[in-house]
Amino acid sequence: MSDNGKQTVKGLVDNITYQNPDNGYTVCTVDYEGNPVTLVGIIPTLTEGEYISAEGSWTSHPTYGKQFSVTSYQKELPATSDSILAYLSSGVIKGIGPVTARRIVDKYGSETLKVIEEHPEWLSEIKGITSKRISEISESFKNQYGMRQVMLYFQGMLSPAMCLKIYKQWGNASVDVLRTNPYVLCDQVDGIGFEKADSMAQKLGFTLDNEERIYAGIKYELGLELNRAGNCCLPLDMLTQKASALLGTDKRTVEEACGVLSQNGEVIAVKDGEGRIMIYLEPVYRTEKFCAEKLLLLDSSVINIPIDDPDAEISRVEKETGIEFAPLQRVAVKSSVTRGVVIVTGGPGTGKTTVIRAIIALFKKIGTPFCLAAPTGRAAKRMSAATGYKAKTIHRLLECDFAGGEDGQSFRRDEDNYLDEEVIIIDEASMVDVFLFGALLRAIRPGSRLIIIGDADQLSPVGAGEVFNDMLKSGVFMSVRLSDIFRQAQGSSIVTNAHLINEGRMPDCSNKGDFFFLKRENAADVRELLVSLCTSRLPNAYKYDPLKDIQIICPTRKGDAGTVALNALLQSKLNPPSTAKSEREVRDVVFREGDKVMVVKNNYDIEWTDEDGTTGNGVFNGDIGFITKIDRAEESFSVSFDDGRNAVFDYSGFDDLEHAYAITVHKSQGSEYNAVIIPLYGCPAGLLSRNMLYTALTRAGKLAVLVGKVEILCEMVANNRRSIRFTGLAGMLELLKK
Repeated sequence: MSDNGKQTVKGLVDNITYQNPDNGYTVCTVDYEGNPVTLVGIIPTLTEGEYISAEGSWTSHPTYGKQFSVTSYQKELPATSDSILAYLSSGVIKGIGPVTARRIVDKYGSETLKVIEEHPEWLSEIKGITSKRISEISESFKNQYGMRQVMLYFQGMLSPAMCLKIYKQWGNASVDVLRTNPYVLCDQVDGIGFEKADSMAQKLGFTLDNEERIYAGIKYELGLELNRAGNCCLPLDMLTQKASALLGTDKRTVEEACGVLSQNGEVIAVKDGEGRIMIYLEPVYRTEKFCAEKLLLLDSSVINIPIDDPDAEISRVEKETGIEFAPLQRVAVKSSVTRGVVIVTGGPGTGKTTVIRAIIALFKKIGTPFCLAAPTGRAAKRMSAATGYKAKTIHRLLECDFAGGEDGQSFRRDEDNYLDEEVIIIDEASMVDVFLFGALLRAIRPGSRLIIIGDADQLSPVGAGEVFNDMLKSGVFMSVRLSDIFRQAQGSSIVTNAHLINEGRMPDCSNKGDFFFLKRENAADVRELLVSLCTSRLPNAYKYDPLKDIQIICPTRKGDAGTVALNALLQSKLNPPSTAKSEREVRDVVFREGDKVMVVKNNYDIEWTDEDGTTGNGVFNGDIGFITKIDRAEESFSVSFDDGRNAVFDYSGFDDLEHAYAITVHKSQGSEYNAVIIPLYGCPAGLLSRNMLYTALTRAGKLAVLVGKVEILCEMVANNRRSIRFTGLAGMLELLKK
């Protein structure tokens, strides 16, 4: 039937074919006017035997034919004695089977459901129903229709999927909780930010000066800065300015509210070294403080290794490996056996990998168990190839577990289940955010050694904090800065030009060796050349696989030479439509079998299988792979990741994917590709920085090609501004060390 352009289907649910318990996506059959109709959509907690009124539109599935796609729905209670009998006989209410259903309906007729809801004690009049069974029936009925109450209460305000999240959080108390304070949604339900909660609150009659609104706005701004800018904290004056603009209130009100939040422990106010009051969300402060305390504990509690003469032992390693260590490399290796925490930093070609190999050889000779890890799958794979020893992602090392809940992560390795190894070596450490670093530290047994290697001139982590640089800045730990470019690397124009750029000097653009700058002045020419390089020029000249060996790395997502536009263009050239390839359109983007894709949101629930048969859970922001299969029948798709894992997602997983023919510089960190192409065109001024270019260039293993305008290259080399992150780890380390 149709009502003002909306189509409606009503009927009893005969059969549920599929239901995702996490997002509520359901495929079911409904008896609609005597005919079976297939309904698909977000219909959480639906059970067979329920009566549903659904709004949506008719669609045609290529395999299953005509279906009704649900956009909104209501569960309705059957009204007649016959329909109530059918409903209860289906087993939808725990404690009531067909026989009991008949007895109850014979007694109460069309008032049956009202009796169960309002006067369940009356059921004692029915033969065979005990008080225990009455409690069971009553509870089952409440649970069945608790979700219905949430849906009705928030009709027009929230999607069914969000209603499901709310119901999972507070159950039958959901409406009462949110009627009292809808702003709790900001903290406790993923996907509902301040703006949405505020809009709901206005509809529910909350005023703009409501205290809960002010508190929520402050915490929202802190969370926004944490997630978008990586700031662990904010100066009070900056926070009051941002929060007052968001809330439309004066700064004094915000300051006073910060005081209240500080008193009740929801935010932490501390003075930094410059005397500024810094405001933290409590969990963030707790994490940074823990990191500082645990790092100092590791450095002070290290267990001596039975080596009488470390220098002699290192000399023996030199002789066995045939490598003569440079003085600073020797210092780094020696520090690994004499100190609890060691930092090694340096740019490309400065011998960081040689140091790792030497440390491994030394501890292997001594017989001390060690492990290798890196933040991403690609970085771990590179580490394994360079050292000959298995390296894991940090998540995998810590045995990431989904038990922490849908919106968070937990790890099996922690202070109650320490890592077995006594030496933990972390590569690409500049990428590690404060929360992952905190989890790593929790898993390291006091007395163990932590050796972290990275490049201080790379971009900040995608996540919050600035752990690597804060540790260097503090001056508390043994740190070795490798600066000499070794002979084998001096022949690489990539390496020499990366160092020139890092020093603020123009690279050699004579187009010799492995570094090329191809000048193009307009968008059409840039795009044409990028396509040509990927599809023919580089594959023909170097035998590179266009998808596996070549990576376009962009400073920006937007514009003619940003990732969004280039991904659409390159997909059409490298993986065009084909009758042999299944595809699915999501958010106006077509995903197709064979597509190169990147995960853009952590999903701790996804199960994967490794090439060696190992299984585990979790895919993470930045993981790259290829769509190997889109299964329309199962409404799922498979991705083969470049570190060897294979995972199957349901269709909702498309929301957490992007094409990866072109990726941003931030997303490229920790990776290395045979050939890197960097478009320098149409970049916003804020992204034209030296370390942005340096980071992109150092992703190239064998060949780097810059395409675009000389002016942009010059501007990036000249601009040494780094984005400032507000963090407290360096100050905490300095203070605690005193």
